[in-house]
Amino acid sequence: MDAAGESAVTCVDKWANGFGMRARIALRELGVAFEYVEEDLHVGERSELVRRMNPVHRSVPIQIHRGRPVCGSLNILEYIDEVWSAPGETRRLLPGDPAGRADARFWADFVDHKIICQDGLEIRCSLLRQGS
Repeated sequence: MDAAGESAVTCVDKWANGFGMRARIALRELGVAFEYVEEDLHVGERSELVRRMNPVHRSVPIQIHRGRPVCGSLNILEYIDEVWSAPGETRRLLPGDPAGRADARFWADFVDHKIICQDGLEIRCSLLRQGS
């Protein structure tokens, strides 16, 4: 990837958003330069940038690469891995074999749906709420 392609990455997110943090960590882990745009989630209306780049859900995180949006943290992680990790390279986000990638996706989905609540910035364990 040329330097111009790497510099054309923008992350739109809220600093405390755990879903967006994973995308920013992934970019840093692979050494990809990016611009960060803070989205204020406490206002009633999303910014024009969010409405334009994610018109369906109007949510963050959003990664914009060369003017095209990728929405949703797991989608962003897969995109980062596919674009900035070469086959056989040791710096990869996901395992190289399909079974390993499926396992990683399973556990990421498990964390998203069973561990992290999506009802605000507070992170709680749903298993604790259920009294388990």
